[in-house]
Amino acid sequence: MTTMYVTYPGKSDAWFDRDYYVAHHMPLVMEAWGSIGLKSATAFFPTDTGNGTVAICECQFRDESALQAALASPETPRVLADLKNFTKIEPVLQRGVNI
Repeated sequence: MTTMYVTYPGKSDAWFDRDYYVAHHMPLVMEAWGSIGLKSATAFFPTDTGNGTVAICECQFRDESALQAALASPETPRVLADLKNFTKIEPVLQRGVNI
């Protein structure tokens, strides 16, 4: 398994719509990448304030090739276009390999 973490670093003036993220964006991510090898996507919200990391999405992919295929997928622009509906924070992508 390969994990991709998508983090949203907040600032004092940052906004993040958690309800939209969970109800609409997360299902969109699963729809876009599930057939490519995304096994699960889980959201975490470490802080209620705009300071610090306001959201983390843990995406578990079958393997590194599935992650690469998802990022190169024609569905990825649709996933990225949805960002404006829940935040203006630029997401940060980090990878990890499960042992």
